[in-house]
Parts: sequence; C-alpha cells; structure tokens
Amino acid sequence: GSDVIIMLVGNKTDLADKRQITIEEGEQRAKELNVMFIETSAKTGYNVKQLFRRVAAALPGMERMQETSKEGMIDIKLDKPQEPQTTEGGCSC
Repeated sequence: GSDVIIMLVGNKTDLADKRQITIEEGEQRAKELNVMFIETSAKTGYNVKQLFRRVAAALPGMERMQETSKEGMIDIKLDKPQEPQTTEGGCSC
C-alpha cells in the first residue's frame, strides 16, 4: 500500500576504492523504482541519522506534524517519582 516506505540505501561509502555503483546509478535506479535513495556508511556513521530522519519524515501524517507550529507543543518535565509516604503502621494505604 501507499503507507509502506521503501528506501534504496547505498552503504559502505567509506570504501570508495571498492565502489561498484555510482551515486548517479543509485539515484537513477531509485527513480525507476519510485523510492528514495541515500548513501551511508554504518562504519563512520555518515548519513545514518539523515536516513532515519528521511524515513520518519515520509511516514503518513508527518507532513501535518511538520506544519504544526511550536505554539501547539507543550513541554513535559520528567522527574523522579517521590517516595511513598508511610503511615504509622508501615503501610502507605
């Protein structure tokens, strides 16, 4: 269905001397398949975060999230829960 995200990923960009596919070939193949394309290196971390950002941005409903201004957001502060108060009998009930 249209809610499936497919991305063609060229990995191991850190091994440029062993490259078998050019960037242009990867982009062309992705265009033929109607999917997104990105090159990464898991070893060096190159473009790995960008890969996940692009997938997340393509998720259904994300276009609405990106249009929402920060005015509609709220801050939530997470604190360590307080220790329960005990009564004379040693039970917190």
